[in-house]
Amino acid sequence: MRTTEGKDRACPRTPTPVAGHISRRTLLKATTATAGALATAVAFAELETPAEAAASFAKGVDISWAPQMEARGYSWKNAGGQTQDLLTILKGYGITAVRLRTFVNPSNDPANGHCGINEVAAFAKRIKAAGMSIMLDYMFGDTWNSVGVQNPPAAWRNMSYSQMRTAMGTYVNQTMTVMRNNDVLPTWVQIGNEINSGICRPVGSVSNGAQMTGLLNSAYDQVKAVSPNSTVCIHLAQPQKYDVMTTFFSRYAASGGKWDMSVFSSYGSAELAPGIVANMKKISDAYGKPFLQSELGGRVDRASSTQAALVAYIKALKANGGQGIFYWEPECMSPFTGYNMGAWDSSSKRPTAIMNGFTQA
Repeated sequence: MRTTEGKDRACPRTPTPVAGHISRRTLLKATTATAGALATAVAFAELETPAEAAASFAKGVDISWAPQMEARGYSWKNAGGQTQDLLTILKGYGITAVRLRTFVNPSNDPANGHCGINEVAAFAKRIKAAGMSIMLDYMFGDTWNSVGVQNPPAAWRNMSYSQMRTAMGTYVNQTMTVMRNNDVLPTWVQIGNEINSGICRPVGSVSNGAQMTGLLNSAYDQVKAVSPNSTVCIHLAQPQKYDVMTTFFSRYAASGGKWDMSVFSSYGSAELAPGIVANMKKISDAYGKPFLQSELGGRVDRASSTQAALVAYIKALKANGGQGIFYWEPECMSPFTGYNMGAWDSSSKRPTAIMNGFTQA
């Protein structure tokens, strides 16, 4: 079970003088510069108009379970009741990006395993063919890692720090090479999943900022070695807990941590969205990084309130310069999993009202 902000994944998871924001390309180039160079880049950056910003906002989903569901005979219907390819249905709701997790040496358990890099690359080819961008989420474990759990893969468990750093770099290089060889290099790469407490603990615990940073920098460097244009993301959960955010980022930055974008999980309700997203922006502005929300979800049996939350987060993100949002596993249906925060009706196999939120903001 993975629990984040009340979600239980039970598996059988500086304002600018004109209206607009700095383009991602300009800011990402600037983030590797000195503070003075960054200020200069910001001051002279070409700004996107509101219309351009809205057009570039990524509306995404994490549908990593879909291949395993298909293998077990699941299919999906559109709102009209016709069985249709899942990606086709999602594109009808304006979905432009898909996030896929990858485990190191996973089991064959349908809900808690799979997602090895070869399976991920095969699914990514379908996603690219559908015209969607890809986010790759490195779990750095054999199964789930999340805000409360950060276990290394079994093969790394007894390694020293230096051995683990080498193993992580080798693993990232090899897996990114698989993606490159399949012509599915990701637009975004998360080096870790909800890593508030660190990575591959205890070796990379946040309490040991130097080792945590060494591991993550090894991953960053190898992503860039294979795919220089991929945006490398640091992913934390519960951005409303500002002290936790600042603890992580202050230690990471002080140790020379490298990243291009900050991304966040939040499952708060609609009324909490403006404050939570404002916190995301505050955290991101402190380090001069763009941001997006890489996980959102809500109870499928409370579709109206979940739909309202999706609309509220999209509006708040756009208002604060956020670059996108990803809904976590909307395609899931029982009895494949007991996770109750998908966006499809298990009985009718049709999308619920939740999905309409993507078209309403």
